[in-house]
Amino acid sequence: MLRPPRRSGFTLIEVMVALALGAIVLVTAHRIASGVLDGVRRAEDTQTYLDRDMNGRRVLVEAFGSLDVGPENGGFTGRSDRVEFATWERTASGWLVPTRRTLALRGDTLMLQGDARLDLRTSVTSLDFDYLLDPGANASWVREWISPVSAPIAVRVRVASRTSVDTLLFLVGPRG
Repeated sequence: MLRPPRRSGFTLIEVMVALALGAIVLVTAHRIASGVLDGVRRAEDTQTYLDRDMNGRRVLVEAFGSLDVGPENGGFTGRSDRVEFATWERTASGWLVPTRRTLALRGDTLMLQGDARLDLRTSVTSLDFDYLLDPGANASWVREWISPVSAPIAVRVRVASRTSVDTLLFLVGPRG
């Protein structure tokens, strides 16, 4: 029995199956790569947000910790929606200089205003301040503190966003 000679090569069906498998592999690889890149972008955005938040907290701890109370510096004015005070801030050359600061909500941004504006947090929906009168178990908080010669023991700040409410507590340095 004689067989017809076989031709070398692939059939049309084999080529189509190979192309379909290759396309599936490429689509899957693209989805995996896109997911990894999106995850990296989200991680970088989260890291940037956390860096800004922690740097803002550090600035506020230093500002409240080195508060300078006295009539020559404008005293301490604390309201339920903002606080104004004088503090000693370190310059780029390392010197400490007195600076008048206002911590308040402008639009949806928590900012520390002075010689320069420092945006501490964005997407803020509300901001509330309380001021500690006396230390101890029966401590009392007030909604306002206005004094040219003294400051509260601590300042409590409640920062609300769409997803959470953070309560920050800052101990005040010298009380005047």
